[in-house]
Amino acid sequence: MKPSVLALSLAVAFAASAAHAVDAVPSAAASPDGEASDGSRNKQPQVQDLSAISVSGALDQARNALSPDTGSSQYVIDHKAIAQLPLGASTPMNQVLLQAPGVVQDSYGGLHVRGDHANLQYRINGVIIPESIGGFGQSLDARTIHTVKLLGGALPAQYGLRTAAVVDITTKSGHDLGNGGSAGITGGSNGTLNPNASVWGSNDRWSWFLTGNYMENDAGIENPTSSRKPIHDHTTQVKGFGDISYLIDNDTRLSFLFGVANNRFQIPNNPNQTPQFAYLGQDGLDTVDFNSADLDERQRENTRFGVLALQGKLGSTDYQVSVGQRYSRLAYAPDRIGELMFNGVASAVIRSNRASTLQADFAMPMGDRHTLRYGIYGSFERAVSGNDAWVFPADADGNQVSTAPINILDNNRLTAKTWSAYVQDEWSLGDTWTLNYGLRGDRYQLVRSESQLSPRLGLVWQATDSTTVHAGYSRYFTPPATEMIASSNIAKFDGTTNAVSDMGNNTPLAERSDYFDVGVSQNIGSAWTVGLDAYYRKVRRLQDEGQFGSALVYSTFNYAAGRVKGLELTVNYEQGPLSAYFNASLGKAIGKRIITSQYNFAPDDLAWVNSHWIFLDHDQKLTSSGGIHYALNDSTRIGADYLFGSGLRKDGDVPNGASLPAYFQLNLSVSRDFTFERFGNLHAQFAVLNALDRTYELRDGSGIGVGAPQFGPRRGVYLSLQKDF
Repeated sequence: MKPSVLALSLAVAFAASAAHAVDAVPSAAASPDGEASDGSRNKQPQVQDLSAISVSGALDQARNALSPDTGSSQYVIDHKAIAQLPLGASTPMNQVLLQAPGVVQDSYGGLHVRGDHANLQYRINGVIIPESIGGFGQSLDARTIHTVKLLGGALPAQYGLRTAAVVDITTKSGHDLGNGGSAGITGGSNGTLNPNASVWGSNDRWSWFLTGNYMENDAGIENPTSSRKPIHDHTTQVKGFGDISYLIDNDTRLSFLFGVANNRFQIPNNPNQTPQFAYLGQDGLDTVDFNSADLDERQRENTRFGVLALQGKLGSTDYQVSVGQRYSRLAYAPDRIGELMFNGVASAVIRSNRASTLQADFAMPMGDRHTLRYGIYGSFERAVSGNDAWVFPADADGNQVSTAPINILDNNRLTAKTWSAYVQDEWSLGDTWTLNYGLRGDRYQLVRSESQLSPRLGLVWQATDSTTVHAGYSRYFTPPATEMIASSNIAKFDGTTNAVSDMGNNTPLAERSDYFDVGVSQNIGSAWTVGLDAYYRKVRRLQDEGQFGSALVYSTFNYAAGRVKGLELTVNYEQGPLSAYFNASLGKAIGKRIITSQYNFAPDDLAWVNSHWIFLDHDQKLTSSGGIHYALNDSTRIGADYLFGSGLRKDGDVPNGASLPAYFQLNLSVSRDFTFERFGNLHAQFAVLNALDRTYELRDGSGIGVGAPQFGPRRGVYLSLQKDF
């Protein structure tokens, strides 16, 4: 897509805004609850009390009007549902999202939504936060969440680039919570220690919410063996988040969002491995006798972000404009002698990425039936990839010819630019039909420029008061994650034990797909909600990610074609003291012919995939999650939840040709609120994770792009204490 097309579409949108911003007048007065008396959509309340809290509440409703989900699927998890999880607000973010349908767990905290590898878009209060460099550290804290929506399927035009799902987070607000704070601690198995503290409040036009926590344990990464206690697996993690806002006037708010994460990991060891290479043996020295249980590999991940957002109204047009920056860095420190002996290469890997972003979104009512939405997004990224490698000299067949290692430096810098613009119309067709149609343009520039115009169409039918049907089509354009690209100089490693074939296509390409989605949601009485959703995705240049080398970081590659399809069922019940949920999904994800970054793969695998469809390594046929929670009284609650998977892929007779055994993890919890005369209220929560202590394997080390085996957690017992003040 040429820049002129972007400019033209944006000019049309702004011209429409200018024509209506002053003259447009709502045709019906809003009722006190914020809904228009004539049933029309997206009307804002006529706020009579212009206190800071009332103004802030009106602005929040305006912000929500900027984020429609017409024609797409969504699953909402609020702070109450998070509190009911076994670890409550101490639950890692990836474990929170596993409660949603179609979400598959993987090693290193990875998630796959509807057959995609990562490709998640994170939004905080409507602002896009670029994802950090892939790893196993969680940068976001569940304690900040008021609600989180997982949006998927055929998304409207305002959502693009990262489209497997949109993780749309609304944070807690000092305006809503009043002045106060909270402090607590979680401790338990594997030396877990997790203190936390939060403070929130408001004063006139100021509002703030700040939280921070520290966590350490001896099971930071999935164990490569089935043993109860992993070897060399200590982690320390520090996270912080803040949201400070100021009401400039009755229609305008300035907010500053910021976050930081500093996570350190030991890489767990797999004992009793056999060395494959000799070290210094031909120089007259004894070959080192190295035990793989004594390896000392470490990884550190740092992420920080800051966003300045201006939100308000121009006439009848709601807007939010933001500028932000995210910096992410990963550093892997090898055990040089050990990795040389086991792998023939020991690489100190550094990856960093600095992304600067601009985002502007507008929503303008046009009469009773239409809401026009439009906006732009731009990002500028600088990525650095460093590889300080030690290798052995080798002959043409890859055989070691010297036990004295040599050093090779392979450093790269990349600059990527992304520009996007969209325009869409939400059209109310009578009282029961809503049509959302739009057009999006994206342009990505790295080594080459790629672009696409993407039509979107979504339809919602309110068949009855209790039945809603939706259907949609979206064309998607997904650039490769710049922070995942390591453009290696392959020729530097010729004649060494790290030599690979150069296929000439070493920079990943943007993915292009057609997405079809249809679903129905049915309310049964006041307690039950049942949903069924089906999707199909036809993909060109399908992106996937794999772990190549010892560093626990992923790199992107492309299949020439892909097919992804699935069916999701979700059931929710809530009545009085009892609540329960059940999710189940069937899925299939396949790809054919690897066309980029082929140097990462064995020649036999490449030859097979070149002419055959194979399952993607993260394909899982059946996935399910569920839970039940009961309040015994006002102060005591019990709960149970589970995760089930039919198993990710592993190598069989062909690459990814078999699947691992199915697994089931049951978690139990009980919580109670205590009241002390002088101390006040104290919340206590006791949890047992994997209560049945069932051993299960997430990965066995085989498959396309899979680096090592990983097992799920063994039984763990935890106690949380939390005090609000």
